[in-house]
Amino acid sequence: MKVTVVGLGPGAGRDLTGRAREALEEAGLIVGYTAYLALIQDAFPDKELRATGMRGEVDRCRMAVEEAVAGKNVAVVCSGDAGVYGMAGLVCEVAQAYPPIDIEVVPGITAACGGAALLGAPLTHDFAVVSLSDLLTPWELIEKRLCCAAEGDFVLCLYNPASHSRPDHLKRACRILLEAGKAPETVCGYVRNIGREGESAALTTLGALGEIPADMFTTVFIGSSRTKVICGRMVTPRGYLQRED
Repeated sequence: MKVTVVGLGPGAGRDLTGRAREALEEAGLIVGYTAYLALIQDAFPDKELRATGMRGEVDRCRMAVEEAVAGKNVAVVCSGDAGVYGMAGLVCEVAQAYPPIDIEVVPGITAACGGAALLGAPLTHDFAVVSLSDLLTPWELIEKRLCCAAEGDFVLCLYNPASHSRPDHLKRACRILLEAGKAPETVCGYVRNIGREGESAALTTLGALGEIPADMFTTVFIGSSRTKVICGRMVTPRGYLQRED
């Protein structure tokens, strides 16, 4: 009786870790969001797959736990890392209402890491990750977190910067950061479709960032006061060379 929560990485299977692949090979049943199962079904053609649609997270995790209680070895898949805006926490929450089962979390490459690699090295020093989706978090709290990150001069990685229902959230976030004291010339970058067809990355500034064409497949990086462009790459120096001066 076991549920393994597996992070698939940010792309279409190219960034699947060895541990993740082993967990999926050992599972008797793989449960996940329809789009994520489509990414792996060709690699695991003999596996039983069960999908739920968008916003079916609770049903998905409940299904997995119930099948594990019944004796199956179940894998729940997520994009990126299972513990970063993934299903690991929800599986643990749902499992409280059932007889004890073994729960294992297998990490994956989250969009922050995958996107940072495309841009250069923006996360070499302290950084914060904030989702701009207010579906589960009030916008007032998101705004507070943005202000605190600006005050602390963190590099910021923004998930879910915009969607059809909230097209202006990135623009609002940029305005909040500028009003909190971040300079308009702060180095920024954004990536789309990490590890998938149409993958792209670009640099910009905080003053111009609010006008980029962002969507749910975009991950945004906002530099600290130390972030700079080096050889065309977005880099936040850790301070090794400065220590030698």
